Amino acid sequence: MNFRIKRQKFPSKRTRLFLRWSGHFFSVIGILALSYVGFVLAYTKLYQAYLTRQFEQELKIARPPASSGEDLSSSALPPALEADRARVKSAAPEDSPLGRIEIGTIGLSAMILEGTDGKTLRRAVGHIPGTALPGQQGNVAIAGHRDTFFRRLRNIHKNDEITLTTLTGAYLYRVIFAKVVEPEDIWVLDQSDESILTLVTCYPFYFVGPAPQRFIVRAHRSPR
Repeated sequence: MNFRIKRQKFPSKRTRLFLRWSGHFFSVIGILALSYVGFVLAYTKLYQAYLTRQFEQELKIARPPASSGEDLSSSALPPALEADRARVKSAAPEDSPLGRIEIGTIGLSAMILEGTDGKTLRRAVGHIPGTALPGQQGNVAIAGHRDTFFRRLRNIHKNDEITLTTLTGAYLYRVIFAKVVEPEDIWVLDQSDESILTLVTCYPFYFVGPAPQRFIVRAHRSPR
């Protein structure tokens, strides 16, 4: 019997060298990517701690009525308290926190800054300009990244409680629904005669690249 043995071809020296260096190159890229992610997460955590300290200091100066759950206008505050609040506002930097959002059932706590630009959302959740300010009557809209602060929203349920704490008091909201919408569904930001809260993030939560949809949470303010 005749056996024909097929001669195996091995990669050339140049090919082997290319493969070796390609492996090194992609390993370095992977390490740099992981390092960058680690740096961003660490920076975000440190900046949140800084904002929290700043906010707590402002709370001590403002001395708002604890858990008032009511809108407090300047005219409703004692003159001494309003003077303190004016000093806080004038001394505060541009990126002074507007307040803090907390959802105990999903372990979410984050400081709120004004705006939704990339720099703001890397460091905090952002109040969407043009909507009611935290604590005011109307539609208070807050945005956050799905891969950082608002990733926990995937676990939210109807009737979960959301607390917004500002210099004028703490305001309790209760979730009425969560749903997926398209980016052009800007009705979610429409003003309202009621006191409501709208949280917005991208969806799907684990989508790679720019996410095609939006995940929103709508809540109504509840009495304490």
